[in-house]
Amino acid sequence: MKAYRKELWFQVPSRRAFIHITPEVEGCLRDSGIREGLCLVNAMHITASVFINDHEAGLHQDYEDWLEGLAPHEPVSRYRHNQTGEDNGDAHLKRQIMGREVVVAVTDGQLDLGTWERIFYGEFDGRRRKRVLVKIIGE
Repeated sequence: MKAYRKELWFQVPSRRAFIHITPEVEGCLRDSGIREGLCLVNAMHITASVFINDHEAGLHQDYEDWLEGLAPHEPVSRYRHNQTGEDNGDAHLKRQIMGREVVVAVTDGQLDLGTWERIFYGEFDGRRRKRVLVKIIGE
């Protein structure tokens, strides 16, 4: 069995964003040479997420609106976490909802995604450099 590891780095200039990263993950898979196995993609920061869904702008705006309704950024005083001097209590909750990682099967050297499925990096407290781990194992 072979293993491949790469870190992808992102620095989002705004507080929140959804970034389509399927092409970067496919590049990692090509570089790995692995034809059959599993591909893990996970956010290595507690205020960011990796998730799979449709690559459609309306859906991403729906996510933004829904998440802001569930865990609004303001007032920042509503979160006990922010009593430490932070202002990102909402970002921790948004990450918990959207998830830390995805695992995708690798079949015949391709990510085995559904017809409309794409991989996204979700940023909920941007403006600094953060990383995503891609770990591929198989043969």
